[in-house]
Amino acid sequence: MDPKPQTALNTAGVDSRKAPARRGRPPKRAQAPDTSETILDVAEDLFSKHGFYGVTIREVAREAGVDTALVHYYFGAKRGLFDAVFLRRAEILNADRMAALERYEREAGDDLTVEGVINAFLQMTLEWGEKGGPGWKHYFALVAQANANPVWGGETMTRYFDPVVYRMIELLKRAMPGAPGEALFWAYHNLSGALTLTLGETGRLDRLSGGVCRSGDLPTAYDNMARFAAAGFRALCARN
Repeated sequence: MDPKPQTALNTAGVDSRKAPARRGRPPKRAQAPDTSETILDVAEDLFSKHGFYGVTIREVAREAGVDTALVHYYFGAKRGLFDAVFLRRAEILNADRMAALERYEREAGDDLTVEGVINAFLQMTLEWGEKGGPGWKHYFALVAQANANPVWGGETMTRYFDPVVYRMIELLKRAMPGAPGEALFWAYHNLSGALTLTLGETGRLDRLSGGVCRSGDLPTAYDNMARFAAAGFRALCARN
């Protein structure tokens, strides 16, 4: 009786005669756990510098050291990648800001003030800008672009940030009973412009002031912004 044929083993002890793995999209578990995060980090950096239309999937893949098919596998087309970049930190920031507003509401009770509401709204943005590292710097620069872009920016800001803005407006109405809604939204419009310009840290202020002021001095920037915005909200609401 012939002996059973022995299975051919490679040096790793694996049956070398088994059929090769199927080609096509690699399963997610076969990739390093942080591959998608690496892609998001690279895309965030590039989008923050060049905007939505100035970046290609091929460029993101090259900088991330992956094949373009893998970027498409995780995120689909470029808009899907962009949305994933925006959503990743928006979820964190919105949760933190909403919690800060609710915490202030609990602590202040019936003594809500305009300054208190605005400070609560800005607090977590300042903290992430100071301590979040390069990734948050890139993200805030991207938010600054989105807030000023008439093509894709308005829809993007609406999708990701409106709930927190409405919550702030609700508290401001309680801090200023009888304040006209129109005035509150115009005042927020002005605060939003100051906020996103500050988030961009463009260095414009540094050059304009001859170095007396620094756009990267976030604590001073936010303190000045909060006081300036509070006076603006009161002035607009009083006029109406």
